[in-house]
Amino acid sequence: MGIKFTDQHEWVEAEGTSACIGISDYAQKSLGDIVFIELPKQGDKLEIGKEFGTVESVKAVSELYSPASGVVTDVNRALEDAPELLNEDPYENWIIKIELDDKAELESLMDKDQYEKFCESL
Repeated sequence: MGIKFTDQHEWVEAEGTSACIGISDYAQKSLGDIVFIELPKQGDKLEIGKEFGTVESVKAVSELYSPASGVVTDVNRALEDAPELLNEDPYENWIIKIELDDKAELESLMDKDQYEKFCESL
């Protein structure tokens, strides 16, 4: 399936019923230097399209929206002490991992080519 993107600039990559979620390169460049991230807790229930945290940069605070419904199984704790890792490599430095409720929810998201065209239109 590969990486899928939302129009809110989150990415998701599923492997079976597990998925990693992060922010796109476009998002981190738009935000500038990231200085803080608010993360959900392991075990939190996420709903597709609903807020699950925030990213704060020197420019702005942006909400994070879940690209799929599920339960948080892991949180990237390294980001608490070093949120700038998202600027360095937003795809390697995932934010959370979830157990998907319904993998079919990902079918409506954009693939890499669609997402790049979407970003060019902004």
